[in-house]
Amino acid sequence: MFHQVKVIPSDRDVLRFLWWEGGDTSKPVKMFRMAVHLFGATSSPSCAGYALKRTAEDNEHDNADEVGKRTIDAIRHSFYVDDCLTSTNDTKSAVELAQRLRSVLAKGGFRLTKWISNAREVLDSIPESERAPSVSLNLDELPTERTLGVSWDAELDVFKFEVDVTSKPMTRRGLLSVTSSIYDPLGFAAPFVLYAKSLLQTVCRRGSDWDEVLDDSEVKVWKEWLANVPNLVNVRVPRWMMLEQAVKTTLHIFCDASERGYAACAYCRTVSSDNEVNVVFVMGKAKVTPLKKVSIPRLELLAAVLAVKLEGMIKREINARFKFEPTVFWSDSMIVLGYIANENKRFKTFVANRVTCIRESSNPDQWRHVPTEVNPADEGSRGTLLLKSWIIGPDFLRKDEANWPVNRHAETQSTDPEVKVNVFTQAVRVNIQRNLVLEELSSKISSWTKLVRVYAYVRRFIVRAKGATNSNMTSLTVAEIEGSESGIIAWIQKSEFKKWQADQRLKKFQPVLMGHLLRVGGRIDQARVDDAIRHPIILPAYTNVTNLIIRHYHEAVGHSGWMSTLNALRQRFWLLKGRTAVKSALSHCVICKKYGARPAQQLMANLPAERLDSDKPPFTNVGVDFFGPFNVKQGRSTVKRYGCIFTCLVSRAVHLELASSLETNSFINALRRFIARRGQPKKFLSDNGTNFHGGERELKEAIKKMKTDQIEDFCHTRGFEWKFNPANASHFGDAWERLIKSVRKIMNGVLRQQTVSEEVLTTVLTEVESILNSRPLTDISQDPRDEEPLTPNHLLLLRKGPDAPINIGLDKSVSYGKKRWLQVQYLASLFWTRWRKEYLPLLQQRHKWTTPKDNVMINDIVLLVDETTPRGKWPMGRVLAVRTSSDGKVRSVDVKVNNNILKRPIAKLCIVHREAIAKAVNV
Repeated sequence: MFHQVKVIPSDRDVLRFLWWEGGDTSKPVKMFRMAVHLFGATSSPSCAGYALKRTAEDNEHDNADEVGKRTIDAIRHSFYVDDCLTSTNDTKSAVELAQRLRSVLAKGGFRLTKWISNAREVLDSIPESERAPSVSLNLDELPTERTLGVSWDAELDVFKFEVDVTSKPMTRRGLLSVTSSIYDPLGFAAPFVLYAKSLLQTVCRRGSDWDEVLDDSEVKVWKEWLANVPNLVNVRVPRWMMLEQAVKTTLHIFCDASERGYAACAYCRTVSSDNEVNVVFVMGKAKVTPLKKVSIPRLELLAAVLAVKLEGMIKREINARFKFEPTVFWSDSMIVLGYIANENKRFKTFVANRVTCIRESSNPDQWRHVPTEVNPADEGSRGTLLLKSWIIGPDFLRKDEANWPVNRHAETQSTDPEVKVNVFTQAVRVNIQRNLVLEELSSKISSWTKLVRVYAYVRRFIVRAKGATNSNMTSLTVAEIEGSESGIIAWIQKSEFKKWQADQRLKKFQPVLMGHLLRVGGRIDQARVDDAIRHPIILPAYTNVTNLIIRHYHEAVGHSGWMSTLNALRQRFWLLKGRTAVKSALSHCVICKKYGARPAQQLMANLPAERLDSDKPPFTNVGVDFFGPFNVKQGRSTVKRYGCIFTCLVSRAVHLELASSLETNSFINALRRFIARRGQPKKFLSDNGTNFHGGERELKEAIKKMKTDQIEDFCHTRGFEWKFNPANASHFGDAWERLIKSVRKIMNGVLRQQTVSEEVLTTVLTEVESILNSRPLTDISQDPRDEEPLTPNHLLLLRKGPDAPINIGLDKSVSYGKKRWLQVQYLASLFWTRWRKEYLPLLQQRHKWTTPKDNVMINDIVLLVDETTPRGKWPMGRVLAVRTSSDGKVRSVDVKVNNNILKRPIAKLCIVHREAIAKAVNV
């Protein structure tokens, strides 16, 4: 007997929620109760399943009798979300089970309703309010209800179809819509649906659009299929498999494939105690073939894989209390049966993977052969409009095993295209002359001359070992060197041109063998030139020996270009692919790279924050450098003096000091005078001079001491940051380097190479400072109505000129001192306002270095540019570390030269080798 019931929660509280009004926890708490879980929430199925299983667990101890155990088992395994489907052997057990289910689940807060059964006695025991609405015991027949999407006729206890196909346009979209509307999870009508799916695949294969009308032949097939859809109501599949009464239960699964599709169907064969045989359809699957063309044996193999998957699914879902005999698999393909039974052949990947899947889930002994005419899966693989044997199964299953088809065994042939061909290899020793000594030497020696001499000594050793020469000879003779050179070339020719008579590379040269060397026959026999030019020795293009010869002649022509090297080489040798081979060899010449490499460049960096820090006092961020020397009269002698320039990086104001020397003490005195007049800076930027290093160190030590005993004697008690640019990086200090050029130009115009006293020089520097601070920072307008151009003096002197406004609208009641202070603030604010509007936009444009370049990388081999020495003497080093700016571009690096590590800007580096080549270079 089969029973179905719906579960709904009871009215008792199952959830409680706390709520604070307005989100304020200080107000009284309100409590709300929910009678049911939210319908449609993502967590609802999980919560419902957990609640059911927890109810079974909580009440398992109180239901230890037979009916109780059956009840707990039904709660755990027979519920599908809110539907319970279970069966019993007799009416009495069903009534007890229904009562116990209602009782146990009521304790968990669940109410069972919409009961339906194929036994009226069971329904009579259920209150009328709990039965399904369609159930009426006064009717002659019990109704048909949908069970998990499948229609179940309770009166006949069979599954059947209730299909209502809506009218759709005859297009690819309409075809897909109607085909998908037939819900058939157990495959009762799989062959019928496959017929339509095959038509849909045909439409897709020809590339039809979604809303393109089907052609006439396709419309005819589609109408024929639609006309047979009403016939599905005649499909009847018994629900009861008679497992309870069987003494022997066996699953029989059939599989088949065709060009249209492949399918598998399962039947349950039970044998009762009185030897009565019953066969019931369990489940079926049918799939269309892939769009990509697949052979029939492979499709048959796919059907066999589908069969073993079908068996695993069925056995997982059927209750474990039923014991099954080993499943019998049936196939009408002798090839597939041979694949499965194979023990000694190896298959290609497609077949091997699927045979492995089949043998992991079944044994070869479980597979049997069935003739095609009695194979019910044949309908599923081809598609049909009339279901015949698909539902009822083959007749022979209802007979004794002796009447089943004779099992046939097949063996896979070696000629089968899916069998991997066994390839046997045999090593054959070929008599090719090899010179292991030359192979080793040519790979390690980097000079052609050295290779020739070393091999000459090897040949001499061999001769002496045979006792065929005078052992008193020490230096190599000309004959020995020529013999060594000929031996090396003969070895490389024999290695590269084993069959030179048939070698297509040599066909146009008409090669001839002169002595033991292969030479060009050529067309210039009558030329009055040396024999070496008329018949040059042929060399292969890319070998170690060839590279050594090319480099030898390249050095001989003084590292000239590839054309000069090739011309010199052809005075004796003819190199195959000469231009390409020579260019390739010369591309690795380190000396040529040293003479031809250009200094690295990179996109101009963004301005540092020190150049853009506005609304600060002048000389907050300062760049400093020395210039000179200048000859000064001191009594009857002449001494040298130097100028020290301090540049405000933001306002571009200039302060000049006179230094007696470039020593650290002199620089510190100049710095102290600058700070005393201009105030304490926050940051200094300077070149990487030794005097600045010393100045920074001594200043730091002095400031540490002044913090304890000389706070009032120095401007501030705080130290300031000092930042050094990389060595030889003049463009890093462009802000003050440009101004040094202006200072020199003005002083040359004023002094005119005169030797003056130190007092005069000090006065001149002060006047130069005033001139520089009066220079315009912005463009000069020709319109008299515009303001004067912005200059550093606008900030330093706090006046604009004779036309500068004096009356700024101050209250007359304010004291004169406060008026002066407010005027200073106003003029400073006016300077920075104009600075942002007029000067700052001028800094946007990059005047050079406008293209991003590849970054210098760690382990690059580079030359260090030194303008004071010839290029050939520039030191070479390896990059150990790189430093990037805020835009991710490398601006400076640490280079290891000999045993020193130097910091250099990339503009002072020439890249010679990248990392892959650098490993062979000894730095």
